Amino acid sequence: MSFAKGGDRMNKILILGASGFIGNAIYKELHSYFDTYGTYYSARRSFENNQQFFRYDLEEDDVHDILNKVKPDLIISAIRGNFQAQVMAHQHMVEYIQNRDCKLYFISSANVFDAYSKYPSYENDKTLSESIYGRLKIKIENMLLRIPVSKMAILRVPMVFGINSPRIKEIKNALTNKEPIEVFPNLIINVTNDDKLTQQIHYLINHNKSGTFHLGSVDLIHHEDFIKEIVSRLGNYQPIYKRVFTTNEDRYLAVLPKTNQLPKNLLFNYQEIIDHHIFSE
Repeated sequence: MSFAKGGDRMNKILILGASGFIGNAIYKELHSYFDTYGTYYSARRSFENNQQFFRYDLEEDDVHDILNKVKPDLIISAIRGNFQAQVMAHQHMVEYIQNRDCKLYFISSANVFDAYSKYPSYENDKTLSESIYGRLKIKIENMLLRIPVSKMAILRVPMVFGINSPRIKEIKNALTNKEPIEVFPNLIINVTNDDKLTQQIHYLINHNKSGTFHLGSVDLIHHEDFIKEIVSRLGNYQPIYKRVFTTNEDRYLAVLPKTNQLPKNLLFNYQEIIDHHIFSE
């Protein structure tokens, strides 16, 4: 399966969770280049009136129905919701792609490594998580690791920022309402935003890439320093910080590339993510 345009046929992409922040950013990046479809759950008129969008209730609907309707060449899973229902949906996706010329890209998380705190994590490191969220992602990753690598990609993503991101909205609300903003002085992270992430995913699709990819900044920063830098870009506020210490030593929650490197023009550092937040209301 090649993702170059063949004849007059555009490749079909189905994004599950296309009404969420990351899913919608991926849809916006891809829809001009591919025949792109998406699912939404909460009824929003912009999705209801879009012929490319299907309503999908993770807990009530069988994902097979949408897959059989769209017949995608590539599925991108960015769904959120009930954890058990997510596991079931991904089992059905894996069954679907096994018998067809179709691939699955799964948006995973740095949290698959949140039990390893002494170092940043690389693509082939063993996963281990202490969080329910991290364990869910590991469970789905392990499903994908049992099928031929050519059929799938695991895209591990660190904390995602961006002007319209839930994280930035939360920070802005706290600033406006003079509420404390949680910072983790001992946590060392890498970061991304919606623009950088979707450009990288677009590249992976164009080049028909498979395997495990770590999609974040190539350098690391303390969470507290990063959030304070962002806040200084958001305007002239008097922030209140709540410093949360989970351990006495520094701990890492960072996914760095080693085996599967992207081209230099797609790499970025955390300063670019900070600078992206300079805007006026």
